[in-house]
Amino acid sequence: MKVVETEVEPIEIPPGLEERAIELYGRMVLIREFEQRVNRLFLQGRIPGTIHLSLGQEACAVGGTASLRPTDWITLTHRGHGQALAKGVSPRSLMAELFAKETGCCRGMGGSLHVGDWSVGALPAIAIVGASIPIATGLAYAARAQGEDRVVLCFTGDGALTEGDAHEGFNLATLWQVPVVFVCENNLYSISTRIDRQARVTSVVERVRAYDLPAVAVDGNNVLAVDAAVTAAVERARNGGGPSLVECLTYRQGGHKRDDPATYRPKEEVARWLARDPIARLRRALDEHGLGSSATEREAAARATIDDAVAFAEASPPATGASA
Repeated sequence: MKVVETEVEPIEIPPGLEERAIELYGRMVLIREFEQRVNRLFLQGRIPGTIHLSLGQEACAVGGTASLRPTDWITLTHRGHGQALAKGVSPRSLMAELFAKETGCCRGMGGSLHVGDWSVGALPAIAIVGASIPIATGLAYAARAQGEDRVVLCFTGDGALTEGDAHEGFNLATLWQVPVVFVCENNLYSISTRIDRQARVTSVVERVRAYDLPAVAVDGNNVLAVDAAVTAAVERARNGGGPSLVECLTYRQGGHKRDDPATYRPKEEVARWLARDPIARLRRALDEHGLGSSATEREAAARATIDDAVAFAEASPPATGASA
């Protein structure tokens, strides 16, 4: 079964969801501004280590977390800046973490690959592909065993489904019927290997049927579609309906990490997906609804927030490890 790339469709904003759309737009713009700024800072040599950006995948992070409560938990991937921001990690502490500063969300010792903040329900990122799936299942099992009204949302990628951890986690999640929601960001590539070169069945929804895991595929570059699908899955889990999976069909606009030029991707494919940019698509819809000025205000607010985050990070003391 081959990957199916759908045509670019305009985003429809249902009546009554205009304010929701503006809110989600603002969150996506904040993530985009954060990562574009981080990219520039990294190229200037001001951020140590390496970075894995999620440019183009903002709708997955924002739509995936919008219906969660502050007390719900998420597990992040190695491409987790946007997921962390979407769950409530402050831009200041996240930026400081990338600068390896003491004020970072992990005291400057985690770096880009391990961002997170338990105080807002974001388990510091697990960089091992697929490893978060059984961990999220265990967290959900523990929450239910302790009588907590909590849902665990696990972000993962399409490459994780070729790992044994994923299949063990899916099997136990359905066997135990725990309150966990898996959000698979299917961006078609595991580093440089396209999904149809890894598996005969490229549909994540079809691949998890063997576990009796309810699953649905959505346009991962339409934040309203992601929000609706994940909201239904979260409500189902919270009400005792067990686990489920939402496959978000999306695309990273850059390489696997900052030093990857991604020349293995056909130019025509890249162009098709750039036309599906989740932020540009929603902006067009907002403009059509007469909400362009509100969108512009959110863009200005995002730039100001990131300006503040960079200034905070640069003024913070370097990490010492003394608080570990």
